[in-house]
Amino acid sequence: MQPHAARVPLSKRLLDKAVAGFALLMLLPLMLIVAVLVLLVDGGPAIFGHERVGINGRRFRCYKFRSMVRDADAQLARILASDPAARAEWETTRKLTVDPRVSRLGLFLRRTSLDELPQLWNVLRGDMSLVGPRPVTADEAVRYGDHFATYSAVRPGITGAWQVSGRNEISYPERVDLDVHYVTNWSLACDLGILLKTVNVVLTGRGAS
Repeated sequence: MQPHAARVPLSKRLLDKAVAGFALLMLLPLMLIVAVLVLLVDGGPAIFGHERVGINGRRFRCYKFRSMVRDADAQLARILASDPAARAEWETTRKLTVDPRVSRLGLFLRRTSLDELPQLWNVLRGDMSLVGPRPVTADEAVRYGDHFATYSAVRPGITGAWQVSGRNEISYPERVDLDVHYVTNWSLACDLGILLKTVNVVLTGRGAS
């Protein structure tokens, strides 16, 4: 039976908009510096938008500072075609532990979570929430199976249970379980707890990729 999603009140959305708007104003100088660094190091666009699945299955562009080289898709295809171990890891987790597509600056941005700052704009637009399930691609969405309706009952988050529970140190099925548990047991106290834990994860870089 499909788990029943907890009802998320309007107060969560209002809090999202207030915090995201304030954070964008305060962090704008830092974001401009990051954008210039990306342009200087690798050229091309500083911000990358990737299609993800959001609330009610709606597709949206999830924004990040670009952490990969410009020919990342071509490099991924070559890696998966030539390295069976990398292909097996990708098919299991949709990530690579050692990813040659990520630039040196990109590694720093990911470890410090600075690459995710543009998602504050996604929060203001209503695509995302500060806290929620991790935004997934259409290919990943099928991994949720019967739980997809639960996952898509709320907006995906910049941070969430997965991000503060080990990130790449946990398996994909465990990640699905964390998202389902979050949605079905949502509370404001839970969101505040995850936000506090996120600060620790960002400062320590635990599980970052």
